[in-house]
Amino acid sequence: MRHEPRVLDHEYDGITEYDNPTPGWWHMLFIATVVFSAFYAVFWHASELAWTPYDALASDKKDYYGRLFAVLGTLSPDEPTMFRMMADERWMNFGGSVFAANCAVCHGSTGSGITGPNLTDDSWINVEKMTDIFRVITEGVGAKGMPAWGNRLTENERILVASFVANMRSHPQPGKPPEGKPIPPWGPAPAPGGAPHGG
Repeated sequence: MRHEPRVLDHEYDGITEYDNPTPGWWHMLFIATVVFSAFYAVFWHASELAWTPYDALASDKKDYYGRLFAVLGTLSPDEPTMFRMMADERWMNFGGSVFAANCAVCHGSTGSGITGPNLTDDSWINVEKMTDIFRVITEGVGAKGMPAWGNRLTENERILVASFVANMRSHPQPGKPPEGKPIPPWGPAPAPGGAPHGG
């Protein structure tokens, strides 16, 4: 049976209006979205199973680092490796990002020192040679409040941030006065063929 449109008792400037209700499926869809929103709010705001944007970022970073380190391979915490990383802007940028996220709170964004010592001068407290930087980062210095990062950062990350810190001596920054004792410049960087150069 065909139903004629129901004209409403409403007219304006000769224009009449008739009742044309939305279909039933539309109402069901609307009700479903209301019900879904309740579960959605409970899941994201009250459930321990929910993840945050920070969790998603950490997961993405882990995947990215995995792909990145697959290209880089397994590094060794020795001077030739650190010199090689220091000469590569890409890895210095990576080491700088690790430093900014974990070390800048004590050493400052430029390494000039806040509560931690100035890393850009030639005086060092627990470092005599370049590889000592990796050791200090890994083991920490409890007496000075320096945490151990051996269980928080991968070995590659620690080597890259140690290389970044070693490179800071090339860019002295005004900040905290020298602490510790002056140490000689880092040894000569190995030549591209692997043999050291310089005197």
